[in-house]
Amino acid sequence: MLEMSDDGRTWLLSGPAGAYALHLTARDELLHLHWGPRIALADAVELAARPLPADWPFESALDGREEYPAEGGPRFVRPALSVRTEERRGTEWAFEHCETEEDGELRLRFRDGGLTITLHYRMREDTGVVERWTTLRNEGPADVELLRADSATWTLPERDGWRLSQLHGRWAAESRLVRAPLTYGEKVLGSRRGHTGHQHLPWVALDTDATEERGEVYGCALGWSGSWRISVAQLPDARVQITGGAGYDDSGLWRLAAGETFTTPVFAGLWSDGGFGGASRAWHAYQRRYVIPDADRDRPVLFNSWEATGFDICEDRQRALARRAAELGVELFVVDDGWFGARTGDRAGLGDWTPNPERFPGGLKPLAEYVHGLGMQFGIWVEPEMVNPDSDLYRAHPDWVQYQTGRKRTEFRNQLVLNLAREDVREYLWEQLDALLSSVPIDYVKWDFNRCFSDAGWPGDRYPQRLWVGHVRALYDLLDRLRRAHPGVAFESCSGGGGRIDLGMLGRTDQVWTSDNTDPLDRLAIQEGFSQVHPARVMAAWVTDSPNAQLNGRVSSLRFRFVSAMAGVLGIGGDLTRWTGPELAEAREWVALYKEIRPLVQRGDLYRLRAPRGGLSAVQYVLGDDTVVLVWLQAQHHGEPVPALRLRGLDPAASYECCETGEVHRGAVLLHHGVRTGVRGDLDAAVLRLRRI
Repeated sequence: MLEMSDDGRTWLLSGPAGAYALHLTARDELLHLHWGPRIALADAVELAARPLPADWPFESALDGREEYPAEGGPRFVRPALSVRTEERRGTEWAFEHCETEEDGELRLRFRDGGLTITLHYRMREDTGVVERWTTLRNEGPADVELLRADSATWTLPERDGWRLSQLHGRWAAESRLVRAPLTYGEKVLGSRRGHTGHQHLPWVALDTDATEERGEVYGCALGWSGSWRISVAQLPDARVQITGGAGYDDSGLWRLAAGETFTTPVFAGLWSDGGFGGASRAWHAYQRRYVIPDADRDRPVLFNSWEATGFDICEDRQRALARRAAELGVELFVVDDGWFGARTGDRAGLGDWTPNPERFPGGLKPLAEYVHGLGMQFGIWVEPEMVNPDSDLYRAHPDWVQYQTGRKRTEFRNQLVLNLAREDVREYLWEQLDALLSSVPIDYVKWDFNRCFSDAGWPGDRYPQRLWVGHVRALYDLLDRLRRAHPGVAFESCSGGGGRIDLGMLGRTDQVWTSDNTDPLDRLAIQEGFSQVHPARVMAAWVTDSPNAQLNGRVSSLRFRFVSAMAGVLGIGGDLTRWTGPELAEAREWVALYKEIRPLVQRGDLYRLRAPRGGLSAVQYVLGDDTVVLVWLQAQHHGEPVPALRLRGLDPAASYECCETGEVHRGAVLLHHGVRTGVRGDLDAAVLRLRRI
């Protein structure tokens, strides 16, 4: 709900539990008033009437209080907006008008000469998430350079002892949760790599005394898949502001020509009084309802051929794997890297998106039809944004990659990055991918991105710096265009694992590859961090071979591997032709069980019962009258009892029957689970289902 004061200068956005308020002063200063529990419009008006403190020679009363601090005038905090023209740098805006939309969106428009700045606000009332973004339009005759144009600045209430939560990591160890006290100065997170990055997810949360299920939590998540920056600043007077947007530094984002408009990505904010778990469930609900395409459709169980075959691909072996996968109950069979061009390793073929004639003499269509005949969908792997120097595409168009004149073209994984900001590159990729999806009955595309930007140049362009934003916009346009032309095709976002996971990518893909690390024990910590902001509905998780030859050589049971992967979108990536008869029979049972609990996992409310810090860990999903609990015993000392689990999110007046034990529990269930005890150092896991009776 959106309300406005009688004088038209105070605005209040309200949801069932929370509210957000802002006020425009007589001097056209846009001030933050409130973000937190629900208040009335009269309360917001009263807050607006309070005078600002007096300016001092070394401090500004505006700092820490403005909604969107711009460079220029009496401001010393990090600006969200920094612009430059031939005549001056900075902004001195005047308010023009406000507009409201039927969906509750509030638009506040300001002007500085020929530049108009529109701040957008929209509260998704059923989730409590506030979406904010900014539009800049050049209505003057001369160019305006956007050195920095952040999406939003968020201001927290005045409190002592703020604590910052963030997700950090690296390749194969993504999404690690860390919490630490916030101190004076700035904490800057981001990526200067051209994509979201493995090192940080674009999300932060702040609290003072929250637990998993109690206390206030403030969170912010950025919807951008390129380089980005989020700054969390505790100012000299202890006020805290969070500023974020596209681009890592202030060296130049975009040049606005006359009549041109620049729109920032959404920077979403959430207040919750339900602790970290309540905040996570609100983020999940928001993404399922407003971000993820077709989120009401459960994702199928898939098999991916990569760990079974590597680059050693041939049609006969793919058929053999497909038969085994179908016998297990797999619903989607995916051919990974190596099906195209001269792709016998990672040194050649990227960019040539036609089937290798020696490996697939009849193209991909016969294999796709064979897979369909087994009752499964068919999928492929692609990496369209990249090219190998040893490829027909690069030999024909060496100028299509990102490069700097007179500099060595740096290769990672023997590949270069195509400049998608170029219209001819974008059109080539559209033609190649559209032709492929039109000629073969493909149901699923795994879209990979396996290296960072390193030579982000565009020789001959009037403003080569725009490549950083232009590449991401072109990626979005290409995905949107392919989805419109091929509505039956699902897409997965991959970037060497979890290197491109954000709200921007989730708005265009059906699931994401969480990490290249498929070790089931390592995955528990990765999945815990991922769940802080993103739902299980998009979290791909595989069962692979043991020992884990890809990373650490750890030995784990098929039981532990399956229960770990069943916490998200279940996939299988092992070499099924080497699995024994008993292993295949057990796997068939796990796949059948997952299909039974899949609606709860992918669409239910998540409760993290015990964190994966050693010993016992567990998560719970609740959907309607049903609940399922996944339990993992990571380590056990001799004589140490395994604790019972108190479940959450259930009706305290109702009774629940456990399918596995037949026991009937009432109220806040204290559950004794099915992990085996008394085996020192063993890894074990269990699945428990309960239904209201």
